[in-house]
Formats: sequence, C-alpha cells, structure tokens
Amino acid sequence: MEGTTFQPSHRSGKHGVLEMTFEQDERQRSILRRLHRQTPIIVQQALYFDEQMPELPCVYILSSGGPVVEGDSYEQSILLRRGASAHISTGAATKVAQMSGGRATMRQRWVLEEDSYLEYLPEPTIPCRGARYDAECEIQIAPSATMFYSEIFLSGRRHSGERFCYEELNLRCNIRRPDGTLLFSERALIHPLQGELARLGVLGDWEIFSTVLILAPAENIPSLEASIEPFIGEQTALAIHRLPNSAGLMCRIVGRESQDVKRLVRELCSQVRQCTKGRALAADFPWR
Repeated sequence: MEGTTFQPSHRSGKHGVLEMTFEQDERQRSILRRLHRQTPIIVQQALYFDEQMPELPCVYILSSGGPVVEGDSYEQSILLRRGASAHISTGAATKVAQMSGGRATMRQRWVLEEDSYLEYLPEPTIPCRGARYDAECEIQIAPSATMFYSEIFLSGRRHSGERFCYEELNLRCNIRRPDGTLLFSERALIHPLQGELARLGVLGDWEIFSTVLILAPAENIPSLEASIEPFIGEQTALAIHRLPNSAGLMCRIVGRESQDVKRLVRELCSQVRQCTKGRALAADFPWR
C-alpha cells in the first residue's frame, strides 16, 4: 500500500493522488495515521462529530481544481488496518465537464484488513454533455471486515436542459480477498447517445441511478438482507441481490431527485451500521 506509484493516464490535465491509512491507537480509537495527497486533491482534518460512534474518524475529500476536465486522472488508495474504522465522503458533487475527444479517469483502491469497518458515502457525480469518464474500483477485503460503498450518478445538469447527453461512462469494480481470490467483478459501459437510456426496460423516466455495495462477514449477510426491503415508489425504487462467493449484497437504486436518492442511501448505511455495530448513522448536516 505505502510506496505505491501511480502513472497518469494522460499527458495533459490534472493528476490528483491520494493515499490514506487508518489504524487504531492505544485507546482503541481509529485515527488517520498516514496521509499523502497531490494537488488538486485536498483532505480535511479527521473529525469526530458522530455521537453514535465517537471513535469513528470522519474525513471529507475535496478538490481545488474545479470540475473534472478532459485529460484529468485521479488515483485514490485507502487502507484500513486491522480493527480500524472510518467514514469517508466528499465535500461536493463531482462534475465531469464537456470533452472534445479525450476522457478523464478515476482509479480507487480500497484495502480492508481483518475486523475493519468503512462507510463511503460520496456526493453524486454529474456527467455533463459530451463527457467521457472511466471509473475503476478495486476492493481487497478480509472476510471479517465490513464495507458500505455507494455511488450516485445524475443524468446531467438539469438546469441546462441536459438529460443523458454525456458520451460515455465506463464503470468497473473488482472485489477480492487478501490472497487475491476474485469474489465479484462487474463492468457497466454506458453510451446514452448510442442507446436511449430513457426508455422502457432501461431507466425509463428515472433521472438518477445509484449502486450500493454492502460487503460483510458471511454470518451477517442474512440479517442484513432481511433488514432491506425492495420496493418501487413514486420518487425512488430499490432492488437487492446477493453477490457471489458470500461477498455481500448489492443494491440498485433509481430516483427522480438527488436528495431522495441520497436519503435512501444513508438509510441503507444506517441499517448496515445498526446490524453490525448496534448503532445508527447520525443525521446528515442540513446543508448537504
């Protein structure tokens, strides 16, 4: 983990790098032990404002570079040592700007050691007209660790009249055990201009889609699955299914308004925390 070197995916554009390591101190409180970042990525000081889990460091990832533009590449590598916990989010939505022919990339690598616990709830990603965005997520998780991972994608800038006008989303995810055993792999290649997303059988009249991964010890999966009820409502809909190899659960969410989808994602995270830690997720700040 430490000493990892990243190669930019493009010759031009911003190249943001982030490496974080969390571990427990002598008081059994989790701390951000190591932080390395490269502009434009900014990381706020770890805060302990969660009254339900006062030992939990809450960290926000920010960017000083404005929207993601053509040629940008970002690399994030986060390690949770044995027994460590963390709550990670972003300071604002990630806007992927219009591009003339190139693309932007985001590569994430997560490593969770034994008995570690992670909540990752970023703000939504907004792909603008003509955007091309590659996002790759590599997760290495021990059998006794728990991870709540979420991502939310909007259809575009609604105030500008955009609705699925981006060129491409290339989303990849691999989940492995520490020995390299592959548990689950998925790739979603989305070309809304080549195949209309707003049609029956795809997204229909839904504006937003979200993926939630709940990776947990095998003995916790049945109770977690029982606590989540699939539904189709007027503003949101949720589906759930088990991942192969006892890796955990995946939830798919669609919605019409970002605040409704974000609220549902937080409710899921709270249910996971309640099942695994016996404590609920604190209410989000009213301005987020």
